[in-house]
Amino acid sequence: MTTRKHPRDPEEFEATISLYEGKIAELESAVAEARDKYLRLAADFDNYKKRARQEQLDTMQHASSELIHRLLPVLDDLQNVLEHRPKGVDESWAKGLELSVRKLEEALGTHGLEPIDAVGTRFDPKLHEAVGHEESSDHPEDTVVSELRRGYRVRDRVVRPALVKVSRRPALPAENEES
Repeated sequence: MTTRKHPRDPEEFEATISLYEGKIAELESAVAEARDKYLRLAADFDNYKKRARQEQLDTMQHASSELIHRLLPVLDDLQNVLEHRPKGVDESWAKGLELSVRKLEEALGTHGLEPIDAVGTRFDPKLHEAVGHEESSDHPEDTVVSELRRGYRVRDRVVRPALVKVSRRPALPAENEES
């Protein structure tokens, strides 16, 4: 007795075809579902890589800005020494100190440190910290007229705001009261 590989009855043949068509449709659905799952996982993994890379950059920038923030008082002190050097100081010593200050500024600049422009600009509370006012008719109101301490930013983040004085309109003279 031999086993049949193909049905001889047309009705049995149709039933087998419909069975195979059902299996094919089921497998195609499973393949489509697996492909969708794969594409979602690939996109999720790509987003994860981008997020991890950005977090790593943020961490590095934050770490350098913390160090820069701690070095800024040293830079301020060295600049104050240069601005207020006493008479009779050896000029070669002063030039050496100027060179050291410039090297420190350049080293900090390679990590993204930039001074904030203050004098002559409009007061911006994100960049400036007002510590006083000056009456001025020469400048528009809320214009920075003097800088008491330089401010800095690292890339787009303010490390230290500039301490400034802001202009305001002169007070109107009070009318004399008649006695």
